Amino acid sequence: MKQLRILLSIFACLLLLGSCKKDEEYVYPNVISTFIDVSTDNSGTVEKLITDKKETLQILNREGLDGLTPDSTYRTVSIYEPKEIDTQGNATALLYSCQLIISVKPVTVDKLPNGTAKTDPLNIQSVWQSGDYINLILLPMAKDKSHIFHFMEEGITDDEDGKRTLHLTLYHDQNGDYEAFTRKSYLSVPLWAYEGRLTSGDRIILRINTYEKGYVNYEFTY
Repeated sequence: MKQLRILLSIFACLLLLGSCKKDEEYVYPNVISTFIDVSTDNSGTVEKLITDKKETLQILNREGLDGLTPDSTYRTVSIYEPKEIDTQGNATALLYSCQLIISVKPVTVDKLPNGTAKTDPLNIQSVWQSGDYINLILLPMAKDKSHIFHFMEEGITDDEDGKRTLHLTLYHDQNGDYEAFTRKSYLSVPLWAYEGRLTSGDRIILRINTYEKGYVNYEFTY
């Protein structure tokens, strides 16, 4: 968890659009803002974007994207502009911003800090499934302390129809913070972690504690 917080603090990149142009001449680029994976090369520099449809785009501008673990994949919220196919036949992109987000494998309660399940309430902007992930944009109330997030695995049950259901709960520790203002937080549940444990058609139920409705359930199909 400490390592994750360090990564979150050091991995933020904002790449600026080239030189300034007169307003009447400037055309805003056709950018995409989305949850997406990035992969690093053997030097620890981000080199590729990998969409949730498994499409790969080679990053054209890589300055400031180093210092990460070599040959690794990270989950991010990124803004990029698709560009032309390069001479090697690779799809390419200009990366304008890139923020590492929380995407950790769910664990059982005994592996959490102090072995305690914390579910402090928050608001939810959106929850959806895409590719090998369940994505969340959450709105906890905060002031100046770091909140701790994780995903708790609470078992896999056998259903009467022959399918299985994975039960997950969002772990949220306000860490004694004051509820002063809304702070947007991005998370993804990596469903690829359940390869071999779940099969196509199985269910995932994600439980989240909210201010207005208490615990709410989101159901997805694996």
